[in-house]
Amino acid sequence: MVDSSTLSGIILYEKKQIDDGCMYIFGYGSLINEASRKLTGDTGKAMPAVVSGLQRYWGKTGSPVMSHLVVREGEGECNGVLIHIDDEALSIFDIREAGYQRVELAASRVKVFEPGFTIDGPVYVYVTEDVISPCHIQPIAQSYVDTVLAGCLRYSADFAQGFIASTYGWGFPRMDDRHAPVYQRVAGVADSDRSVIDTLLENFPDAFKKQEE
Repeated sequence: MVDSSTLSGIILYEKKQIDDGCMYIFGYGSLINEASRKLTGDTGKAMPAVVSGLQRYWGKTGSPVMSHLVVREGEGECNGVLIHIDDEALSIFDIREAGYQRVELAASRVKVFEPGFTIDGPVYVYVTEDVISPCHIQPIAQSYVDTVLAGCLRYSADFAQGFIASTYGWGFPRMDDRHAPVYQRVAGVADSDRSVIDTLLENFPDAFKKQEE
C-alpha cells in the first residue's frame, strides 16, 4: 500500500513532468530555421504562427560585428514559429539568446497554423529593452538574413514574403558576408535558397542596398 507522502511525491513528480513538457518559444528570427536551432539543442515540433501586437525590427543585441532581429510591442502581427521545448532545452536556448530577455506571451495573442492544435503551456519570446538601429560598424549581416529566410522558405515563399513585409529597418547598412559569414549559426542554407532570397528582396520596395565598402 502506498502511503500519503509517497503518493504526494508521485503527484508532484508527474505534475513537474507535465509542466516541463508543455512550454513553447516563439521564434521570429534564426530560430525559424530548424538546422540553426539544432546547432544549439534539440526541440520538439515547430509550427508556423503569428503573434498579434508584436513588431519585428533590425537592431543591435550586443554583438560587436553585426545586428540581429528584435521585437517590441506594437500594432500589427509578427510571423514566426511556435517551438515546443522542455525545461532543460529552454536553459540552453537562454544562453544562445544571451543578448535578449525572455518574457512570457499571452497565449491568446498567438495564432498557430496547425489544425486542431491547442497551446497547453506557457509561451516565451526573447526581447530587448530598446530597439537600437544597425550601423556601418554593426550592420545587418547577409549570412543572418540567409539563415532566417531559408528557414521561412521551408514553410513557403508566402511565409518568407510575410516575414520581409512585417520586418522594419531593411534600409539600414548591410554587409555581404556570404563568403566569410560573421554569423556563427549559419545552417540549412542552400545555393538555391540564396537565389530565391535575392529575388524576394529585390522585389521588395524597401529592400536594403549593400553596404558600401
